[in-house]
Amino acid sequence: MEASDENYRAAPVLYPALQMVDLAFEASRAAGVYSNQVLSRCNDQCLRLAVMEGEYPWHVHPSSDELFLVMEGCLEIELSDGRTFRLTAWQSLTIPAGMEHRTRAIGRTVNLCFESLQAETRFSEEDGRIDRTK
Repeated sequence: MEASDENYRAAPVLYPALQMVDLAFEASRAAGVYSNQVLSRCNDQCLRLAVMEGEYPWHVHPSSDELFLVMEGCLEIELSDGRTFRLTAWQSLTIPAGMEHRTRAIGRTVNLCFESLQAETRFSEEDGRIDRTK
């Protein structure tokens, strides 16, 4: 799937309230090098399951924090200020709204993301910086 704000926000919620979600099953059936699904919602927030290999592009969520929780594998989160965090299974990190970042999976990585259901995503220009005029 191409990285775009439209694709990101248009993802359907797969499980309604009062329906149990088997996270291990959902992770096991993710195919390809990138899968990002909205599993459920709680109020105006959502739980996403991201299964990936490789690097996701530089981006920012202008008005939504994003919490990452790694379930398996290793996920690097690089910030535009030069810091890099390396998360392994059962470690988490919250990226504040407006903080430019990108993720990189070291091998196959499964992580949960908690964020606003309608989080806007602005992807970076070619030089790795956000076009803040949009």
